[in-house]
Amino acid sequence: MAKLYFRYGAMNSGKSTLLMQVAYNYEENNRKVLVIKSKIDTKGEDTLVSRIGLQRKVDILLDENESLMRYKKQIQNCNAILVDEVQFLKESQIDELWYIAHVFDIPVIGYGLKGDFKTNLFEGSKRMLELSDEITELVTICSCGKTARFNARKVHEKFTLTGEQNVIDGTKDITYVPLCADCYIKKVLKKTKQSF
Repeated sequence: MAKLYFRYGAMNSGKSTLLMQVAYNYEENNRKVLVIKSKIDTKGEDTLVSRIGLQRKVDILLDENESLMRYKKQIQNCNAILVDEVQFLKESQIDELWYIAHVFDIPVIGYGLKGDFKTNLFEGSKRMLELSDEITELVTICSCGKTARFNARKVHEKFTLTGEQNVIDGTKDITYVPLCADCYIKKVLKKTKQSF
């Protein structure tokens, strides 16, 4: 029986690159993949874009409240479904991915962030954590060399804890930086031992 997989990591952990590699491996073995991403992710529009330059056009650019059952024929004719930026999906869309994996017997692999720049779970990530059969953390490093598990937002190169949850990097002078817990506390929360 197929499974729902969640592969998450902080910014710059290679999620989109890994998705494209998995798609390539399926296709190299004459297997059909369906690549999906949310329209909320405006970076690259209908194309997946990785930091190392890899690109791939998506098969479905999913609207915020759109049902995946609209694509039932495409889904039934594929061997795997790969979803980029899964954190932007609605709970109901994650429920559909879980259903597809278990009822249609098609592996579904979702790649995305677990938490936002304030350390809160995204709606899609929360539901993926609740339903996924297998969960894997993709590791990246902080500038200090430790494992980065947090996504810090910068506006005009200054760390911030304000703003909407879903703002894509590169828009409104916003960038994201992967940080370890220690650096997130020091740089974003601006806390020290003396301030506790």
